[in-house]
Parts: sequence; structure tokens; C-alpha cells
Amino acid sequence: GVSAGVVVAGLLIYLTGYTWIDPLMSFVIIGVIIYGTWQLLVDSVNLALDAVPKGIDQEEVRNYLLSFEGVEDVHDLHIWALSTTQTALTAHLVMPGDCNDRFIFNVREKLQQQFDIHHTTLQIENTFEDTEYQNGV
Repeated sequence: GVSAGVVVAGLLIYLTGYTWIDPLMSFVIIGVIIYGTWQLLVDSVNLALDAVPKGIDQEEVRNYLLSFEGVEDVHDLHIWALSTTQTALTAHLVMPGDCNDRFIFNVREKLQQQFDIHHTTLQIENTFEDTEYQNGV
């Protein structure tokens, strides 16, 4: 790609004497490089900003967590990429009554199967009053 552009520009300048071909080809090469690396740049910025990874809908994950028996609310839900291949999640689940380790294990396993989230940390709370979660704070 880039090397071929340099060779072609050199030949055209040699044959025609038009030196403006050199900067023109430079801009063409810049365009090729930007086109080829744009998605990598976008993915890198999202990774650096701890954005929700592409392909995961945070609202869908929230609704999925709410679908488990006993879960009345989900808050402080955070989903971010640890790398280009690994995703993490933390969330607070409001569940009046008892909750055992088996429930947490099942939720973590289901999140892995459904959303490919491998690093999950869940905090179980009995009521809203047990938390500082009020009015979005």
C-alpha cells in the first residue's frame, strides 16, 4: 500500500516532472492510514475512558439482572473493558431477604454466558435504606 504509493509517485514525477504529485500522494497515504486504523483508535479511546464495550447494552444487562428472582432493583451498575477481550461488571442488587453464594455464582455464570462478561462483582443489599442510593446519588 504505502510503499507502492511512494514508488508510483516517484515514477510519475520522473516521467512528467510534476513535483506536486509528491504532496498529493502524501495526502492519499495519510487517508489510507487513517482509514485502516480508525476503528483501532476508537476502540483504544473507549478502553482508556472505561466506556461500556461495543456490543453490550447496559440497559439490557440491567433488565437481565432484574429478571432474577428476588432482585427488586439494580443500581451502581458499571460495565467496562479490562482489555480488548475481557469485560468487567460491578453492580448492587437490592434483594430483601436471604441470598446465598449459589445465587451469586449462578448470576455470574449467566452473565458470562449471555454477555461474555467474565469479571463480575456483585454487592447484595437488603433494602434501599441500607445504601446511600437516593435520587441518583
